[in-house]
Amino acid sequence: MKAIVTGMIVTSPVGGVAWDYGQYALSLEQLGFEVYYLEDPGIPSYSYNPETRMYEEDPSYGIEFLKASLKLLSPTLAQRWHYRAVDGQTYGLETSVIADIAAEATLFLNVSGGSLLRDEYQHCRNKVLIDTDPGWNHFVIFPQWDKKSPSEQRWGWRAHDHFFTYAHRLEKPDCPLPTFGMNWHSTRPPVVLDYWNPQPPCNQWTTVMTWNHYPQPIIYNGVKYGSKEMEFGHIESLPTQLPYSFEVLINVNGEAPLTHWQKLGWSVVDAEPTSASGATYRSYIERSRGEFAVAKNIYVATRSGWFSCRSVCYLAAGRPVVVQDTGFSEYIPSGQGLFSFRNLSEAIQAITTIEQDYNHHQQSARELARNHFDSRLVLSEILEKIT
Repeated sequence: MKAIVTGMIVTSPVGGVAWDYGQYALSLEQLGFEVYYLEDPGIPSYSYNPETRMYEEDPSYGIEFLKASLKLLSPTLAQRWHYRAVDGQTYGLETSVIADIAAEATLFLNVSGGSLLRDEYQHCRNKVLIDTDPGWNHFVIFPQWDKKSPSEQRWGWRAHDHFFTYAHRLEKPDCPLPTFGMNWHSTRPPVVLDYWNPQPPCNQWTTVMTWNHYPQPIIYNGVKYGSKEMEFGHIESLPTQLPYSFEVLINVNGEAPLTHWQKLGWSVVDAEPTSASGATYRSYIERSRGEFAVAKNIYVATRSGWFSCRSVCYLAAGRPVVVQDTGFSEYIPSGQGLFSFRNLSEAIQAITTIEQDYNHHQQSARELARNHFDSRLVLSEILEKIT
């Protein structure tokens, strides 16, 4: 059986992104598929270069990062990839080869809608869209595609055969995300447990963060939605309330009030070195004491039920997780290894509870990852729903 998994590793060549998409490919390999990685984001699309901190037409940095990332993940994946750049130039496997593979494949797993569905890809029997970013997709990307000409739309999101989303609470009365008349299945981020190993924890609770994620506020039905810049202020005083250490890993050249956070007791660390590879990113998570994080406002305000692909890595590494509730507490067991919070008081209580029996919550975190996010479990459920 052959499968194609798409992603945005060249587009966003940072360690977390490599794991986000790579673990889908790894899990299918574990299930017996011959897996190929594809990145064909269309035009315009540019690749981020951490050395210049700019998005560029030249994908050279991203290509080298992709090669290194796939080699870390799987020797076979390192030989099975294809990237099409903004100028139409291709890298890795030849275009004709990836087209033949698509025609033979059982599964085309378009994670985050990271690839166009070109005519040559549509011969695949099961084209599956994984909506990993509910809100941004439902309010911005999907409507933009629906406004395109019919000739453009045939390569867009509606051309898939099956639709999955991280928005577990889609269609609930208090979740305003539109369904667009599609039959959506809920899913969750997978983690390959064998690749995450608990290490002796450091003293810092850590969070990995992008500040203002959207170029401009998102307005839907008169409501303004944003990213973490709309949520972090509610809990930023946490270090002043507890006798523990807290660290923010962030792009220090952004607009976030870093000096203000440092005055409140946060350790602020530049994300670039830690995100330089999949290995450095994994090591940072494995050595953290736990994750403490807010979610994007758009996930919280829509009560989407979204859960983080980064949080499942912390859990798999045996790191307790304390994260802002998006509605996920309705379907993911909380209170052992994983705690949700809605305000500063609940966040304080969660961390205090964990620290009172840290070893227990370490073990519970790993067990939760095994029982709910194991990649073989998550991907098997997807396969069952499309066959």
